[in-house]
Amino acid sequence: MKADIKLSWLPDADPNVPLPAYETTGAAGADVRANFPPDARAGIELEPGERALIPTGFAMEIPVGFEVQVRPRSGLALKQGLTCLNTPGTIDSDYRGPVGVILVNLGQSSVKISHGDRVAQLVVAPVMQAEFQLSESLGETERGSGGFGSTGSS
Repeated sequence: MKADIKLSWLPDADPNVPLPAYETTGAAGADVRANFPPDARAGIELEPGERALIPTGFAMEIPVGFEVQVRPRSGLALKQGLTCLNTPGTIDSDYRGPVGVILVNLGQSSVKISHGDRVAQLVVAPVMQAEFQLSESLGETERGSGGFGSTGSS
């Protein structure tokens, strides 16, 4: 299954920053890079516990029936404590505004986010919408209403 996604540079974007790209043939996620406006091209420093919206410099048109999920890059999470908030973030097919990545520093040290750095990955996924219906009763299951941790510790 393939989805054609149109991208458009924002007016203050640096067109020399690569667009999202799959780094290997088996990659599910396309790496997306920080693309700061001209007055912020020096990048930013994220202190421990701090979060920021990192611009990508583009907007996109996602076909109906698909979404784009914004996910963390595992190397940044492990090595620097950087992850995405609202993970996975969903970009809906009817959104046409600037694409940004909400990063948070969960590490012990400050982390520099530079112009052009790979900051997240974008995963294209099909969407199925449900019809929600109010019901007098719900079907029984073995688990029942057991919540968090109710299925055991191993």
